[in-house]
Amino acid sequence: MNIKLIRNLALAGFLTFTAACDHNLDIEPKVGVVSSVVYTDFSNYKPILAKLYAGYATNGQQGPTGRPDILGIDENFSNYLRQYWQAQELPTDEAVIAWNDGNLRDLHEMDWTPANEFIRVIYNRIYYQVALTNEFIRETTDDLLSSRGITGTNLEEAKRFRAEARFLRALSYWHAIDLFGNVPFVTEEDAVGNFFPEQTNRAALFAYVESELLAIEPELAEARQNEYGRADKAAAWTLLTKLYLNAEVYTGQARYTDAVTYAKRVIEAGFTLDPVYEHLFLADNHTSPEIIFPITFDGTRTITYGGMTYLVHAPVGGSMVPADFGINGGWGGLRTTRSIVELFSDITGNTDSRANFYTDGQNLDIEDVFSFTEGYPIIKFRNVTSTGQAGSDRVGDHPDTDFPMFRLADVYLMYAEAVLRGGTGGSATEALQYINQLRTRAYGNASGNINANQMTLNFILDERARELKWEAHRRTDLIRFNRFTPDTYVWAWKGGVKEGRGVESYRNLYSIPSTDLTANPNLVQNPGYRR
Repeated sequence: MNIKLIRNLALAGFLTFTAACDHNLDIEPKVGVVSSVVYTDFSNYKPILAKLYAGYATNGQQGPTGRPDILGIDENFSNYLRQYWQAQELPTDEAVIAWNDGNLRDLHEMDWTPANEFIRVIYNRIYYQVALTNEFIRETTDDLLSSRGITGTNLEEAKRFRAEARFLRALSYWHAIDLFGNVPFVTEEDAVGNFFPEQTNRAALFAYVESELLAIEPELAEARQNEYGRADKAAAWTLLTKLYLNAEVYTGQARYTDAVTYAKRVIEAGFTLDPVYEHLFLADNHTSPEIIFPITFDGTRTITYGGMTYLVHAPVGGSMVPADFGINGGWGGLRTTRSIVELFSDITGNTDSRANFYTDGQNLDIEDVFSFTEGYPIIKFRNVTSTGQAGSDRVGDHPDTDFPMFRLADVYLMYAEAVLRGGTGGSATEALQYINQLRTRAYGNASGNINANQMTLNFILDERARELKWEAHRRTDLIRFNRFTPDTYVWAWKGGVKEGRGVESYRNLYSIPSTDLTANPNLVQNPGYRR
């Protein structure tokens, strides 16, 4: 990528930060100010940091459209969370979509090429975030803060802001490791201007992200002590757990003991399971004691047709009543496959509350991917509160529901898997207790609890799908379990055929977009793909 780092930093966009888990604090946009001016005034630092967080939620400098961050595609498709979710879910058994926009169908059929515009967008989004965070990190060194007279509590806060920016950069680079593997590498140490970043390899980028997270840990807020929506130590520990759990895929070296270590730190940090599973995905989920790190949304302030607007509207169609979901209409797009439905012996949700499928007027089997009534929608994300109230956008377009990128249930499952894979420092007894806590919540009693003999790796994979479906984990999970590309596990329309088929193993990584290969002579395409 031919990166020109942003010096004329457009700071439109905001993120809601409140320690009281409220959604009412606006960060006013500042437009057309250069770094040399804006960073002299400490009062500007938090709005800039807000833009870094908002990059995962919003499309551009105003909402829902106009002045987009990413050009070359419909702005509604350019949203970070929307495209990350699609990259993680559409090529798996968890999701199909009834739309034929551009080359979108190639994701589920698993025959994408380097020219696929949706893969290009998530790649570009990752590097847009890297560019923004690099700029903030570059402008908040100790020397520059001192030269600007930033001292005392302002200095302490500026250093914490900088640590959070480094966390966000690490998060996006983790997405790059997971999705693309061998990618361009650029940090705040690189010169500002036009240049061609060198390509790093997956293992080296893994080591860099690990070192960054370990380095910033002392500077982040204590777990559960930062404003809602901002990263703290627990967010860094969770990301480290994910890195270590997947290390064998990323680097060829298992790190399961490290995964156990950092999962335990999160578990011991004071988070608790939300008593009601459904409440994790509603318009007031910012009150949940389980969510470790969210991407925040507000129906009257975070205005976008990506993000949670997409995830609430797109699964609604057919005979579904949009008002039940707190919205003014469905988009008739997303459903799941038989493979996920059959993970539940009772699909009504009366036994296991995680069996949240809509079946009225829907066919279980998918004869035509582009017919919404074929396949069951997962009715998980809604724009209504736990007390049944509609979200703040009275028109019903944009939800208040936050996306739970990291939550405690996932950490429980990662802990159990790492122990089963041989990680030391934990215990199978504790792992079983954590799994049964999830199942007790889901069943409402101990009737669904399992014993030690039932807690196998295959069970963990299935339990992750039951607990975490449509939360953007599935592709990574299937790859870690060697189920993503082989013909030993298939689902409806995998590989573009109704009964499913295995695909080439090189599709465990996405292709580097052809646009960046053309722009940057230092890049080499991932194996298996044509340039």
